[in-house]
Amino acid sequence: MKPPPFEYHRPSDVDEALALLAEHGEEAKVLAGGQSLVPMMNFRIARPGHLIDISRLRELSYIRAGGGRLRIGAATRQATVERSPLVAAGWPLLTAALECVAHPQIRARGTFGGSLAHADPAAELPVAIAALGATLHVRSVRGRRAVSWRDFFQSALVTSLGDDELLVEVELPAPPRRAGAAFTEYATRHGDFALAGAAALITVDGDGGCTELALSLLAAGPAPVLSDTAAQAARGRALHDVAVREIAHEALADAEILDVASVPADYRRRVLTGLAAQAITDAAARARSLTGAGA
Repeated sequence: MKPPPFEYHRPSDVDEALALLAEHGEEAKVLAGGQSLVPMMNFRIARPGHLIDISRLRELSYIRAGGGRLRIGAATRQATVERSPLVAAGWPLLTAALECVAHPQIRARGTFGGSLAHADPAAELPVAIAALGATLHVRSVRGRRAVSWRDFFQSALVTSLGDDELLVEVELPAPPRRAGAAFTEYATRHGDFALAGAAALITVDGDGGCTELALSLLAAGPAPVLSDTAAQAARGRALHDVAVREIAHEALADAEILDVASVPADYRRRVLTGLAAQAITDAAARARSLTGAGA
C-alpha cells in the first residue's frame, strides 16, 4: 500500500523544524526513523498533510554523560545506543531493553526518541526509561519544558506533546551504585511485538535483602506501568523464590490488562507475572554479584 499525498519538508536545523511544526500544527508529523510512522501511513492509519524529516539533524544525535546523568538526543539511532560502551557500563538496563527491540535492521534506522514519541504500550524503551526515572525534554517556538516520564505517556499512542512540540532529549539519572538490572519479554516470534515484558532495577544490602526495587511492566496497560505496590512489597525482604513470586504477583495489582481475542487477559497476566519474577531474580543476582552480598 501507499500513503496518502503529503508535503515533505527536510529542515536544516531544529529551529526550522520547530517553525514548521508551529506553522502546520496538527497537520504535521515528525519523521525520524520512520519504523512506526511509515507503516501507519501506508495503512492509512496516519494521514499527515506535512511530513517533517529530522533524521539528518546531527544536533539531535548524541550520547553524553556528566554530573551523574545520561543525556540521549532524540534522533540518536537505537543501534547507536545499544552499542554504546558508555550506556552499557552505567545504564545496562537500556542495553538489555534495546537488544529486544525488533530486529537489527529496525534498530539501525529507528531512533531512541521516535520510539518514545510513538508511545506504543508494547514497546521496550518506554518501559525501560520508566524503571530508570527518565525526564524528557521538549521544545517548541514557545520555549522549552521538561516532562517526567509519568506525565509524558498518557495512553496508548498518546503523549503530552503538543502539536507544535518536538522531543529533543531524554535525560536519565544514574542508577543507584551497584544496582542490578534485567529486562525480560515474551513474543510469539523473535522480533514480533511483545505480548508481555518487565524491566527491573534492584539494590540489595550486605545480606542480599532488597533495599530498593523499580519494576516496570510492558503491555500491562495503555502506558508503562511502574509498580509502586511491588516496590513496597520488596523493600527489606530476602529475595528467595517464594518472595519473588509473591512480589511479582503483587505487581499485577497496578496493571490494567484488557481482554482481547488474540491475547486473553488471564493469559497475559500469567505471562507478565512469570516475566516479572524472572526480571526480579536476574536483577537481584546481578546486584548481589556487584555487592558481594549473600543469597
